[in-house]
Amino acid sequence: MTETKARAGEALPAAQNFGQNSGQTTAAYPAAEMKAAMTGFLSAFKGFQDDVKQSLQQQDERLTMLDRKQMTYARPALSAHAEVEVPHKKAFGAYLRSGDDDGLRGLVLEGKAMSSAVAADGGYLVDPQTADSIRSMLVSTSSLRAIANVVQIDATSFDVLIDRSEVGSGWATEVAATTETATPTIERISIKLHELSAMPKASQRLLDDSAFDVEGWLAGKIATRFIRAEAAAFINGTGVDQPKGILLPTKVANASWTWGNIGYIPTGAAADFAPTNSVDCIISLVYALTADYRANASFIMNSKTAGAVRKMKDADGRFMWSDGLAAADPSRLMGYPVLICEDMPDIAANAYAIAFGDFKSAYTIAERPDLRILRDPFSAKPNVLFYASKRVGGDVTDFAAIKLLKIAVS
Repeated sequence: MTETKARAGEALPAAQNFGQNSGQTTAAYPAAEMKAAMTGFLSAFKGFQDDVKQSLQQQDERLTMLDRKQMTYARPALSAHAEVEVPHKKAFGAYLRSGDDDGLRGLVLEGKAMSSAVAADGGYLVDPQTADSIRSMLVSTSSLRAIANVVQIDATSFDVLIDRSEVGSGWATEVAATTETATPTIERISIKLHELSAMPKASQRLLDDSAFDVEGWLAGKIATRFIRAEAAAFINGTGVDQPKGILLPTKVANASWTWGNIGYIPTGAAADFAPTNSVDCIISLVYALTADYRANASFIMNSKTAGAVRKMKDADGRFMWSDGLAAADPSRLMGYPVLICEDMPDIAANAYAIAFGDFKSAYTIAERPDLRILRDPFSAKPNVLFYASKRVGGDVTDFAAIKLLKIAVS
């Protein structure tokens, strides 16, 4: 060690002597120092990079451990959820195929959607998977349900409070007394729930076939019957053991409209659209609705009326009807979506063939979330009947949000 230091100490004078003897300046030595400094900087930077990589690796390891812990804690909740649904589905399948209700009798259901008691006399609750399948089919069809306000309740009726007055307001000064504003007018509409039922049947031999998807078959049959009954009631329902339809309230000319009635616009012809400028009544119908409702408005009509309306052109020869850009997009009339409901009236004298409005505000559908099934192997031997029932109601909740087109001169 001492000898090395001595040799290193001798090197500098020798180099200095060499530089002095050869006529060279000391300018070469700063370059050497810069090179040494750069080498040190690169070494330090490499060390910094290694530290950063190590910190990032440790951070990734911590995140991985946290994810694993979170998944571990989440698994019991998922398993508990599955432990409720899977036995229900299995017990429900056994009941449909053979009438064995031991599994359903001993099943304790949890959750708001399954709060009703399970009893043989009133039927057993459908398992959640089958119930969700039926609900999805009801929503995806051409029914007023697709654009109306739908609420799920656990009571026998649903009350809607409507404030149909303008907000009381006024201008005030710093010293003058403030005048009393108008009292708001509140309307209360009570929607009663009615029982909707369907009764598909299947042979016992078909139910004994293990390859037969009895739950899927039952969901499709029930949904088909419910779709037809609901679609008709939401349009033309009388309110007697069924929902009240949008065409049930009293209809008056829109110029004399008052709350509790639905205003209409005439076509200008006794039994059809006017022979000239036939599209004018459609334009009048749209602008009979106030701007706050037009923003979310839709047309409702049946296929025959749609076939006549889509031929209409404006003054420049352009069609007022346009098809959707994609297969799932609705057709549009004057820029507003069109819902085809076959229960709307055909074009005929004094018929209200087209409805236009903001149906999310105008019509409310209230229903209980539970769906019950009662198996009956005796009434239609050798077939087995399945009595399915649910409770649903509907009514107009904002009379200002709907306007109708009447096939009439005035």
